[in-house]
Amino acid sequence: MADSLQKWVGRNRPPRVQITYDVEIGDAIEKKELPFVVGLLADLSGDQVDSQPKLRDRRFVEIDRDNFNEVMAKISPKVGVKIPDVLKGDGELKIDLEFRKFDDFHPESLVKQVPRLEKLLLARQYLRDLVAKLDGNDELNTVLSEIAANQDEVKKLKTESLPETDSPSGENDTGSKKSSDAGKK
Repeated sequence: MADSLQKWVGRNRPPRVQITYDVEIGDAIEKKELPFVVGLLADLSGDQVDSQPKLRDRRFVEIDRDNFNEVMAKISPKVGVKIPDVLKGDGELKIDLEFRKFDDFHPESLVKQVPRLEKLLLARQYLRDLVAKLDGNDELNTVLSEIAANQDEVKKLKTESLPETDSPSGENDTGSKKSSDAGKK
């Protein structure tokens, strides 16, 4: 005879909460265990455009550590927020975030959902790689110091990278002038 799902779960993943009570049957005391079941009723979808089915038509979804990402993908929570635009220094930046798996809550995943911040993260990774290459490489350090000291070379490098920028002033929307200040810190 096949075991019930409750017994399988009890053997393979014992519950953290076990509620028991003593029952007197005649002169004998017998321990009975009550299953601990929690039902959560919540709208976890965030700022969804699609309309939800009526409450009476919805069913409970069993969620655990094994199917968390699948449930997240099905719900697909979204949130839209406005934050101060510290990159340009004025106005607000509207950000729409979508979460399809648990890893989408990590800071790096959040940054990758905002194109301007993703460009800054990429620039930071390039700077980190450059610093790693400079560590112990005196010849490269000398060449880069000479280039940084020669302003004509710096202007030449800026004009060579001009097609990659978004504005005619030579400053892209990531604030490339600010990112050059970040290297001085």
